[in-house]
Amino acid sequence: MLEELRITGLGVIDDTTLPLTGGMNVITGETGAGKTMVVTGLGLLFGGRADAGRVRAQPGRAVVEGRLRLQGRVADAVHARITEAGGEPDEDGSVLLSRTVTVEGRSRAHVGGRSMPVSMLGEVGEQAVAVHGQSDQLRLLRPAEQRAALDRFAGPGHEKLLDALREAYTGWRRVVDDLADRRRNARERSQEADLLRLGLDEITRVDPQPGEDDELKTEAQRLEHAEGLRTAAQIAQQCVAGGAEVADETPDAAALLGTARRTLEAQSGTDPALGELAARLEEAATLVTDVSAELSAYLATLDADPARLQHVYERRAALRGLTRKYADDVDGVIAWADRARTRLSDLDTSDDLLDELERDGQRLAVEVADLAGRVSVSRQEAAIRFADQVTVELAGLAMPHARIEVAVLPRPAGRAEPTLSVNGVEVGVTPDGGDEVELRLLAHPGAPSLPLQRGASGGELSRVMLAIEVVFAGSGGPPTLVFDEVDAGVGGQAAVEIGRRLARLARSHQVLVVTHLPQVAAFADRHLVVAKDTGGAVTTSGVRVVEDTERARELARMLAGLPDSDLGIAHAEELLAVAAKERRL
Repeated sequence: MLEELRITGLGVIDDTTLPLTGGMNVITGETGAGKTMVVTGLGLLFGGRADAGRVRAQPGRAVVEGRLRLQGRVADAVHARITEAGGEPDEDGSVLLSRTVTVEGRSRAHVGGRSMPVSMLGEVGEQAVAVHGQSDQLRLLRPAEQRAALDRFAGPGHEKLLDALREAYTGWRRVVDDLADRRRNARERSQEADLLRLGLDEITRVDPQPGEDDELKTEAQRLEHAEGLRTAAQIAQQCVAGGAEVADETPDAAALLGTARRTLEAQSGTDPALGELAARLEEAATLVTDVSAELSAYLATLDADPARLQHVYERRAALRGLTRKYADDVDGVIAWADRARTRLSDLDTSDDLLDELERDGQRLAVEVADLAGRVSVSRQEAAIRFADQVTVELAGLAMPHARIEVAVLPRPAGRAEPTLSVNGVEVGVTPDGGDEVELRLLAHPGAPSLPLQRGASGGELSRVMLAIEVVFAGSGGPPTLVFDEVDAGVGGQAAVEIGRRLARLARSHQVLVVTHLPQVAAFADRHLVVAKDTGGAVTTSGVRVVEDTERARELARMLAGLPDSDLGIAHAEELLAVAAKERRL
């Protein structure tokens, strides 16, 4: 759950901390006091879009910080992802999150003590928090959102089937598009292929080898300067190990080292230090002998061969001809040839290849149609369960005669998407299948079944949204749920039922509710009030926890706008008592 939320410099909020608890937290306050900034802060903390216009001019930046404590599989997944990204949970298992937005629009995020991309906050938010507001109700009216809601409810088995469909659909469209492109651009492809073959033929004739240009350059230098190299090597070898051309009285390095070693060894009995130096001279003599042998081998390899030098010149000229056309060096020419061979296979427009692509496309189309059919059947089964469970919840939300229907309909053919026969019906197919999903509301017996956008009032839509969230909560989902005035347009007994449902939801989740309804606020485990301070030069807002008498006064204000009315306070205390009794049931 989210244990604490601190907001600084955001909208009317200068600096305030919200101490949150498990169960149901409600946030109330006068209109314009800053309740919306609390939800905005939550959105920022979990990767939402930053609006620099909401940042206070002083201090010039908004900071939202939160401490998140998770359990079970969600904790394991979030901690693993944070650790992988370089962050670290605290010793007690909690995770610190932070988001900073400046007046210039720059944004920074910190997770687990490390600077992170803002997208990391979004990844954590997807696992930990679900925010529902009036905009979410509007999204629920879109057919794509309704289909997504049904797919989410259908469970992991359905999701795996849907993933398989999307993968098959992607492969099918890739093959179909490739085939169409090869047929449509056959002439251009053929011309490009001819040019590539000419280049490959030229490179194949020369047959360059990796690093060959550098090797030939080195060999050419040796051949061009063979005599000078031979003279230098010979003189060096004679100086090191002697030879016929060195005068008898001229000592070589090996002989001198031998004389020095023997002289020192003769006195080593008197002073052991000379024996150690003699041993080192023996090592030096061994090294000189090795150098002499290597110089002899080097002399044996030197060959002032004019024919070989001419061949090297010709080979280097051939390689330069390739590097002028295809790349800066021989390795680049070889890489160009590899790319050209790959591109030639892409440009192939032979009848054999086109026939093969045609067969692959037909095979994949059958696979996509089969998976789309299975997805459709799975949706229809889930639609019955989903509709029944939401209808039960609506009955508890003072809509006892209302019923939700979920229609899974074939997507009409003839639109921009391709058409396939799915379960014997020609439908338009997308990566999500060949279905259109529509949530319908029967407001009362005898009423027509109408789409939500036509059949539900604002208050009814709020209750449908809450009912859907209660159903989702029963099948998992994030541990923290935020509701931003989803009770708009509701009052009376329906408001009490919404409070009761939210309290029930809070038994298994942490629930944060921004509300204007005292009937909802009465069910809270913790009541937070956003209050505006107009005493200074600049209007600011803060948040405080209210309990006992203060809480009754806040509910009285919400009931009648009279926080000091004895009658209003009595009514508020009665409402709190009823809510407390309901929570114990």
